[in-house]
Amino acid sequence: MTTLAPQVGRQRSRRRPTSRTLAPYLFVFPNMLIFAVFTIWPAINGLNLSFYDSSNGRTFRPVGTENYTSILSDAEFWAVVRHTAAFTIGFVALSTAVATALALMLHAQRRGRGALSAAYFLPVLISPVVVGIVWRAALDRQTGLVNQVLSAVGLGQPGWLVEPSLAIVAIILVGTWIHLGFYAMILLSGLQSIDTSLYEAAKIDGSTPWQSIRLITLPLLRPTMMVVIILATIAGFQAFDFIYTLTGGGPVRATTLMVQYIYENGFSYPIAYGLASAAAVILFVVVFVVTFVNYVIGRRSEAI
Repeated sequence: MTTLAPQVGRQRSRRRPTSRTLAPYLFVFPNMLIFAVFTIWPAINGLNLSFYDSSNGRTFRPVGTENYTSILSDAEFWAVVRHTAAFTIGFVALSTAVATALALMLHAQRRGRGALSAAYFLPVLISPVVVGIVWRAALDRQTGLVNQVLSAVGLGQPGWLVEPSLAIVAIILVGTWIHLGFYAMILLSGLQSIDTSLYEAAKIDGSTPWQSIRLITLPLLRPTMMVVIILATIAGFQAFDFIYTLTGGGPVRATTLMVQYIYENGFSYPIAYGLASAAAVILFVVVFVVTFVNYVIGRRSEAI
């Protein structure tokens, strides 16, 4: 007893006070409460609403999985899926490639890097609605600044917003322009974390700048690039605001993507909250699966 008593006393003295144990949870609680009220609860409510029908937005009738079967048999829905896939693939590929090139350029820039970074990041701070309105004026076939420049160099006046094949290209270019600075900053931080002694050793061995990029920079930058690809994929599937003010989903619905399809079903006459909620659930599943696949591919490529 005489030997155990001091040990028990030391163990009790090592216990943290209850207030210190609860303190981290109290700091996190307000954010968790806001997240639960404004994210978790609407998501659960939306999932529940997808099993109801409402023709006037006030009375709800349970319909089981009828909303899902209606959407999956809707030809317009599959057209919207094709447009969304085309936009997301083009947006992710172009954003990642251009942002990587821009980050490499900024990383090599010795003077004025901060000013250039701020200039490229500026579109991220502009409202997407305003971006859509400004680019709609710039891409106007007759009076737009873009076509005036192209016409001056003999490239004619493409119908960016009136030809379906060019309209999808236009929203990819504008979407890339909006997010380019954000992705470039992420990649630039990844470049700055690479050990410079690797480049010095490669230079001593006679490596050219392109060989250094190909054999050192790109392999070590791969985890950061996967982060950019995942973020761009989510942004591509959720794109709506700037496209709505830029093209309105036209011409002939060629730039109507999933979120606009959900918006029109949920807030345009005739109101169909159930259909909109079912489409939102399908979009969530698609984004989750694609993101998870990207994550798994990224982890495997890191392990190689």
